[in-house]
Amino acid sequence: MVELKSELAALQTPALILDERKMMRNVLRLEDRIRPHGVSLRPHLKTVKSIEVARRILPEGFGPVTVSTLNEAEQFAAAGVRDIIYSVGIAAQKLDRVVDVRARGCDLSVILDNLDQARAVAEASARNGMAIPALIELDCDDHRSGVAPDDPLLLELGTVLHNSAAELRGVLTHAGESYEVYGREAHAGCAEVERRAAVVAAERLRAAGLPCPVVSVGSTPTAHALTCFDGLTEVRAGVFTFFDLFQAGIGVCEMDDIAISVLTTVIGHQKNKGWAITDAGWMAMSRDRGSAGQRVDQGYGLVCDMEGRVLPDLIVLKANQEHGIIAPRPGSGATLPEFPVGTMLRILPNHACATAAQYDRYHVIPEDPDVPLTEWSRFGGW
Repeated sequence: MVELKSELAALQTPALILDERKMMRNVLRLEDRIRPHGVSLRPHLKTVKSIEVARRILPEGFGPVTVSTLNEAEQFAAAGVRDIIYSVGIAAQKLDRVVDVRARGCDLSVILDNLDQARAVAEASARNGMAIPALIELDCDDHRSGVAPDDPLLLELGTVLHNSAAELRGVLTHAGESYEVYGREAHAGCAEVERRAAVVAAERLRAAGLPCPVVSVGSTPTAHALTCFDGLTEVRAGVFTFFDLFQAGIGVCEMDDIAISVLTTVIGHQKNKGWAITDAGWMAMSRDRGSAGQRVDQGYGLVCDMEGRVLPDLIVLKANQEHGIIAPRPGSGATLPEFPVGTMLRILPNHACATAAQYDRYHVIPEDPDVPLTEWSRFGGW
């Protein structure tokens, strides 16, 4: 640990730290509970945005995976991933890029929930002589996008896709409301609502003579709480690779499961206010304050020492663009430890996806303790 501390101390701050051992433990935990049920785990790579990370969490390197941008699809396809769902409703202007990725040998699917999109996919398929596969996005909990499983539009969309040059690949849903409840029992309830919506929609399509080979569900909370897998072909999850304070706050993980942190340096004090000032503001942590509405408000992040041990009730209370203000949690009665200027600390993030998006690389603490600190690149963009 002394050697690791020395290696971390040599980094320029702020820096994004990834603990490979924790990451792999998180991945294996979900794999172990999903795969025995005969369904596929389709990791969402929007959190990691890294070829090196993807190679470690994909057993054979080829997929299946989920992405949230076409840049992700292009990057991962170029690295050899061959089964990708682009899980944001398709815009017609992006279909040429979808065609390009598919032409390079990657089975890239899109999702949609309205007739304009379905017709655009059908037209692009005919124009390019290529059957673009599309999944119909379902709304299982009034959270965001999608078609209700009992909506007549479901069959209209299926018919447009099936009776054209496109391909009806199946249905897909996401239990976004699972992020609004706490604990395994509540998440299991959301998971069953999610599963039932997908299965009902699939059954309606098949009863109408339409194909539905893929029945896809998933969110990190529901993936960890799902108890019945009947009718499903795959489960998706993303932030489970790293976890974060939000997921800990709704009871999906423990603090010790959080695999990323931001390394920061104390650059000053406001002693009369009980503040330590660091060089990691909201540009380093993101503006995400997702824990603010939870049982425990973690500010802009929870403070740890260099070894990653949580310092109880010490949070990033406020953040400016490049300045973070560390202080005791209001009402906790805690006092600010002595942090001389130059002290390095690690901050656990509210939202792993948003925090990681601020960086172009991970500084990785390898799973093998005999291997020195290394770097893995990551990318952004759409």
